[in-house]
Amino acid sequence: MQVHVTYFLNQKMYCMKNLLFVCLLIPILSISQTKNVLSTQRIFPKVDKVAEFDKALAAHALKYHTGSWKWRVYEIQSGPDFGGYMVVEGPNSWEDFGNRGTLGDEHTSDWNKSIAPLIMQEGQSAYLDFREEFSNVALTDFSKWISISHLFYNPGYFGDMQTLISNMKKVWVADKEAVAVYTSSSSGPPQFSVVYRYKTGLKEKDINFRPETFITRYEKANGSGSFNGWMDMYRKAVGNQWSELLMFREDVSSK
Repeated sequence: MQVHVTYFLNQKMYCMKNLLFVCLLIPILSISQTKNVLSTQRIFPKVDKVAEFDKALAAHALKYHTGSWKWRVYEIQSGPDFGGYMVVEGPNSWEDFGNRGTLGDEHTSDWNKSIAPLIMQEGQSAYLDFREEFSNVALTDFSKWISISHLFYNPGYFGDMQTLISNMKKVWVADKEAVAVYTSSSSGPPQFSVVYRYKTGLKEKDINFRPETFITRYEKANGSGSFNGWMDMYRKAVGNQWSELLMFREDVSSK
């Protein structure tokens, strides 16, 4: 009888150890599966082939980019990349990207035959990590019109950039702006991409859309006299910046 009791106790301890091990793994598995990474690609069609390009891109997206690899395509309306298209894929996890493998000969052949002859050049591609703690809108809460501010920071100023963005978030929250923040990853000079999503349309860009000045709104959110300190830090941390306006093209995106 004692042998059976000992065996039962040993089995119980074994199961408890395994259960504890699984519980300890859960946070690790959750982190590894976080789908917060976007892949972007910029493409520039030939000026006289835009209509053909739109048709070919839509057909390609419909056939080869579905499910978790759907495309959201934006037409770039202003800035240095005017006339180009930004193709956004994701969100997915880094593990998803690592396990994706090649897209296959059929996919590559279709791209080379139907799209490549219609473009002037393929621009840069990038990976972007969504930064939920700096954003005040969900990653997938998209809008038709967006503007992107590309903030390239100087070496050693990553912490200062996070402080700058954190203080800006207080203003976005107070103003009820929808803003998503990303950091680039393994994609050229390090940057923060601040994406303003105009949920009610471009009227939000009107200089008189909000009655108070930005300085007034900033100091209401961060304290009296805080704006000058923010600007001093901004001048030191940000080495270069530029912005652009983009429009979502549902007609050429994945369905």
